[in-house]
Amino acid sequence: MDPITHGIAGVLLGKGYFADRKGAIAIFALTLGAVFPDVDEVAVAFSHDPLAIVKYHRGITHSFVAMPAWAALLALGTVWAAKRLKIAAPSWAALTAIYIAGIASHIVLDGMTSFGTRMWLPISNARVAWDVLFIVDLAFTAVLLLPQLAAWTYSRPHGSRGRAAWSWVVLTILDFGGWLAARAFGAPFRLWLAIAASAAIATACFLPAVRGWGFGVKRSRWCRAGVYVAVAYLLCCFVAHRSALRRVRAFAEANRLGVLRLAAIPSPPSLLNWSGEIRASNGVYEAQLDLRDMHGGNLSDRFTFIPDSPPDPYIARAMKLPQVHLYWHFARFPVIRSAAQANGGHAVFFYETRFRSTRSERPEPFTYEVQFDSAGKLSALGWKRNGMLHGEMQPVSQQPGGAPR
Repeated sequence: MDPITHGIAGVLLGKGYFADRKGAIAIFALTLGAVFPDVDEVAVAFSHDPLAIVKYHRGITHSFVAMPAWAALLALGTVWAAKRLKIAAPSWAALTAIYIAGIASHIVLDGMTSFGTRMWLPISNARVAWDVLFIVDLAFTAVLLLPQLAAWTYSRPHGSRGRAAWSWVVLTILDFGGWLAARAFGAPFRLWLAIAASAAIATACFLPAVRGWGFGVKRSRWCRAGVYVAVAYLLCCFVAHRSALRRVRAFAEANRLGVLRLAAIPSPPSLLNWSGEIRASNGVYEAQLDLRDMHGGNLSDRFTFIPDSPPDPYIARAMKLPQVHLYWHFARFPVIRSAAQANGGHAVFFYETRFRSTRSERPEPFTYEVQFDSAGKLSALGWKRNGMLHGEMQPVSQQPGGAPR
């Protein structure tokens, strides 16, 4: 989940459940707790390791096991700062509980994405991914933001129409910005759907003005209603995910595939659009699924097969590298490609089908490359140039050690 949505979720929870009793500092604490786990991005930014994003991001700061310690430390710092600034603040114990609520919201929301998070470190290094939300889910973000804008718009009658108009304009800009981004990546976000979303936003922004009923609703009640709607949205996502997953399993069983791993991955912008992914022993099967098709259609026509390159000595050597081991642990549906290079060398590529772009001419995001020179020696490895993580190739003087896969 993106940091902005995490922050919006923290503000919503703080306003809805803590601010009336604990004051504005509770909103601050819950918001800080909700964005705090992404502090591990600092380690990624300063690391010279190309695989830093895999090693450090969504690690120990995203762990339920370490969460009480992080919350206690954040609460201690907040109490100290409040005393220095002479600001009234809840007790250390109360602030610890508030920070736990914020950090927990972050961990749970990250676990709902297809990227996954290691929420049980250091007990387990496994990535938990429930696959019900896309990493950037604009509909979910709007659900979290709209009740807060409604509370601000209808906090007093004077100027409410202008505030409602501004809310609608800002959210509509984000709506069409999402449509443009989805179009660039080939996601099934139709123009009519963006227009319908703008109309729905306008209804939500202006409807409470009818007979002035919106002015009688407290801010906390607006925000709690937003939490209930967000939970309902997530439940709908879980139901849709189960439906999509049944179709993926049906295809695998009908074709008697040797399944190593399968999943239904959310595709923006609608919870009715999913990507079916199946990792077999020799490649990946992939399909775009639309739950509006009640019967699923002919699944054999929907799935395409992305084969691995035939086994060769270069793939065998690449698979023994510890860096590839780490990448393989992160990737859920990787494809292996081996190809001779114009300079007489050879390269082995690993790319992750979860984050594929259907229109981009660049390498797929999270494409990891292992290069061998014309003498067959390992020469460089890292993220493939011109991909999402460009400029991260590192030359090597000799092949690092490492156990076979």
